[in-house]
Amino acid sequence: MPEKVSIDVIPGVRDAVFDLVSSYPKSKRFCRYADVRIEISEGKVAVAENGMDKFGTEDYGFSFGVRVLAGQNVVSPGYVGEIVGTADLPRLQERLREALDSAYGRAVANARGKDAARSRYGALGSSLYDLELAPIDVRQDETHFQAEIDPRDVPLNDAVDYVRDVSARVRDLNSAIAYNYVSALTQLQRHLFVSSEGANIQQSFAVSQGTTFIIAQGDEGHQELYDYTGHQRGWEVITHGVDEEFIKFQHLMDFSLELARDAVTLCACKPLKATDKDVVVVTDPHYNALLCHEVIGHPTELDRALKFETGYAGRSWLLRDMNENQLGKRVGSDLVTAFSDPTIDGFGHYMYDDEGTPARRVYHMEKGIFKGFSNSRQTAGFLDAEPNGHYKATDASLVPLIRMSNTAFTPGEDDHHDIIRDVADGYYVVGHRIPSIAESRENFRITAMKVYKIDNGEIGEMFRDGGLISDTRDFFLNVDAMGDDFQLFSIPNCGKGQPMQTKRMSNGGPTMRSRARLTGR
Repeated sequence: MPEKVSIDVIPGVRDAVFDLVSSYPKSKRFCRYADVRIEISEGKVAVAENGMDKFGTEDYGFSFGVRVLAGQNVVSPGYVGEIVGTADLPRLQERLREALDSAYGRAVANARGKDAARSRYGALGSSLYDLELAPIDVRQDETHFQAEIDPRDVPLNDAVDYVRDVSARVRDLNSAIAYNYVSALTQLQRHLFVSSEGANIQQSFAVSQGTTFIIAQGDEGHQELYDYTGHQRGWEVITHGVDEEFIKFQHLMDFSLELARDAVTLCACKPLKATDKDVVVVTDPHYNALLCHEVIGHPTELDRALKFETGYAGRSWLLRDMNENQLGKRVGSDLVTAFSDPTIDGFGHYMYDDEGTPARRVYHMEKGIFKGFSNSRQTAGFLDAEPNGHYKATDASLVPLIRMSNTAFTPGEDDHHDIIRDVADGYYVVGHRIPSIAESRENFRITAMKVYKIDNGEIGEMFRDGGLISDTRDFFLNVDAMGDDFQLFSIPNCGKGQPMQTKRMSNGGPTMRSRARLTGR
């Protein structure tokens, strides 16, 4: 057994963990199923403020999670998750066995309680179901990370020096820059999933991410802007940027300077005036990334739609109940198609989720018709659907949730320049900022970085502090142009669940045109 924690630990324990989990149900009378997840990450973070290095750190993460399904008359789950460290390496196998036993005990206790409640509460008790996992293609597989510059090969001092230099350049760009924050993260992750069904899957990822936050002060007040770069690649994401088919951004230096210039320019702009009626709006791919995230991605997570998180984060207007829902119904124009797909490149890429389900594309909308949800093996059965591999946790110690992957609008055939040129009187909405979304996501209010007036097909005056407000269905039904300029953007901080789980994903789409009210001052 290695003496320190690194991603190389997992290949060394993989076979032994598989043997343990494969044989476990035979050792317990009422055990129906068991799985184990182990995750290890190792990486670096560097942070600077106003041209001064704030801190740099190099660390690892090490966690495991266990799920057991068990019961005599009723099947229920039991979970155990732990964050562990170097001292646990010599007895990892023993710790996993203890966790399996504990999870089994919890599952049996849950099953007995559920069985008793069924008989005690009559019709209400009959709503308590066995936990059944929809069938999947059980795989044994291994995936590898992609990195030109391995995060392990980047000296921490070099990372700190780089972000300090970026922050100093931003500080010195213009006297209007009152504050800036720049950070860079680069890490490797390795995940192991094994199950008593025979799954044995090892996945490896490289993750690099940059963050820039700017405050500028001008005659019209102050302006705050923040944005992210990020991809499943190595340190080259930070120092060289990304230039792929639909993922493109500058290296962190130029990315940060451009954001700072925008903040300075916006300080001199007038605030956008709100409208009391719908106007023609053209939204750019960056704005549509957050729009898709909030009103496509979240309401199509099936655990949310099934009311699993109603008391905390809300429900979904797409599924009021099993009889009143939008499945198969029109919720947008023929131009609107949206999907989630973990198999394509992006911050939300993986080939198997945390149940070992092979990832695949799921269409939420096709030509305006609502088609379906992201799901898990547990929830897929409720709608008689095939599992599509969207059950993910922030780390192995936490119970997975249904999460977005790479969720986006598909491109259309319209030239994105022509979409603007065809507008006689309207607005061009550029870049996303802050969302304010209805509890069931049936309407939205999302602010933008910049809003331009469009007159006779020409982009005119730029405004600050504006955005859009609309009924979700009305906005999609009014879409009359969809561009050919599809892009994906990194979203590093999507929160869900209690305790909160923060997940990385990509969202995006092309330029689109619709109608909505403007928000502003």
